[in-house]
Parts: sequence; C-alpha cells; structure tokens
Amino acid sequence: MLTEIPAQAAFKQLSKTERGIGPSGAPRRHYRAIWISDVHLGTRGCNCALLLDFLDHCDSDTLYLVGDIIDGWRMKKRFYWPERHNAIVRRIMKKAKVGTRVVYIPGNHDEMFRQFTGSNFGGVEIRRSAVHETADGRRLLVLHGDEFDAVVMGQRWLAFAGDTAYNLLLRLNVVINAVRRRFDLPYWSLSAHAKHKVKDAVAFISRFEETVAHAAGKRRVDGVVCGHIHTAEIRDFDGIAYYNDGDWVESCTALVERADGTMEILRWAEEVAARTAPTLVPVTRKEAA
Repeated sequence: MLTEIPAQAAFKQLSKTERGIGPSGAPRRHYRAIWISDVHLGTRGCNCALLLDFLDHCDSDTLYLVGDIIDGWRMKKRFYWPERHNAIVRRIMKKAKVGTRVVYIPGNHDEMFRQFTGSNFGGVEIRRSAVHETADGRRLLVLHGDEFDAVVMGQRWLAFAGDTAYNLLLRLNVVINAVRRRFDLPYWSLSAHAKHKVKDAVAFISRFEETVAHAAGKRRVDGVVCGHIHTAEIRDFDGIAYYNDGDWVESCTALVERADGTMEILRWAEEVAARTAPTLVPVTRKEAA
C-alpha cells in the first residue's frame, strides 16, 4: 500500500538546485539577465573558485559572456587548463541546456572564436555584438569593447607587451592570496590596487568609458554594456548609460538586471566574505561577569 509522502519530506528529497538553494546553503538568486566577461580561462589568474560559486548561486533568463572568456593569447605561449576550468565550461553549457539563453561575444583574447559569429554551439549563440532590451524598455548595446582600445587596435605589439607585464601582476595575485587564505583573510587584488593608483591607467579608463558611451549614442541606443578594461562601473554620459561588468581575475564582478530593469554590479568576493564571516553573538553583562 502506497502512503503519501508529507510535503516537507518530499521537499527534502529534492536536490539543492531544485529547492533553490546554492551549495553554501544560501538561496539561489534569479535575475532577468547576467553579464560576465574577462574570465581568462587558461591562465592561473582566473579566479575559478569564485566564479564557480557565483554560477552555482545565480541563475538568469539570459547570460551574456562579454568576451575574453578563454585567454588564447596566454594559451599560445603555455597550455594551462585545470579541471576547474572545465567545470566552468560545463556549468555554462548546463545553463544553456536547461533553458538559459547564452550569448557569447568573443573579445580580443578569444578572438579566434569570432570566425564562428552567427553560429550556435550546444545552445550558446556566438555574436559579434548584441542589443539587449531591459524590462523597462531601454535598449543596451552589448560588446566586448576592445574595438575602442587604440592600443589594441593601433599598436598590437604594445598590447602584447602590456599583457605580459599585467600577467606578472596576476601571478603575484595568486601567491599573495594563497598566503591570505592561510590566515583566513578574504580575496584582495594587487593588480586592481596598482591599476587604480597609476594616474595614466585611471586616465585611460576614463577616456575609454567616455569613448564607448559616445559611440553607443551614435548608434541610437540607450546605453552600452562592455568589459575589456577589468573595471566594473555604472555611469551616465549625457543620457547614455555606461555599464562595465568587470572581470574574474581582479575584482570578480558581474552585472545583473533585476526583474524591474534595475541594473546592479555584484562584487562576488565581498559577498562570499560576508557569507563566511563569523557571526558575533553579543555578550550580556551577567555572562561577562
């Protein structure tokens, strides 16, 4: 004779994903759209653990991969591909399989995939650029952004030289954060800190943001979403919204759109640190005595 399983017991039999719970026990979040870029799979600088945690806790109707997901520049010099990088690819492919629209817009480091523009691989659409319409009716141009970088486009040798120096900083990041983990300290980026202290870098970022927003205005859209410069930002330039989703080698950030069209930057290293921080229990006077 079959007996009815109580609702609570049936709920417990579901997987954490089916219950809307992430691996950490925190609730999974659902967004209308998510943008991530500059993951740089194939390098030691990729913060794959944080990105896996993000993908396991955040779902969306549409997921935009805004370039430099795989670092072809570095892989040409030295092959590096640990299992966790495979795990990231599997997570993304699984999202496409279960109904998430995944749009991949290759950047300059994974430009080898631009030849497949217009193709669909396993549910992943490859595009040179895209236009996203928000819930509140705004049209946002989505592209990687390297086409507005005069160094990459005009002086390619200098771009490669800068990439080499930048990767040295990323290697130091790995060492520094390995030590910090030993002392239970949260993730911190040396390369991001250095970049924001160098005046020329700050000036370049500002010029880049203004140039991209101006170009978006010429295309008669309401805003632009890009990556490329590894600096997450939300700004307004004369009525044109500028969004940069950041990266997963320095800041570990993503841009998300909520159900009402509100845009927000998630800083995942900070979120994980807050989630794992010990809870301080107030001590009463009697307990102290």
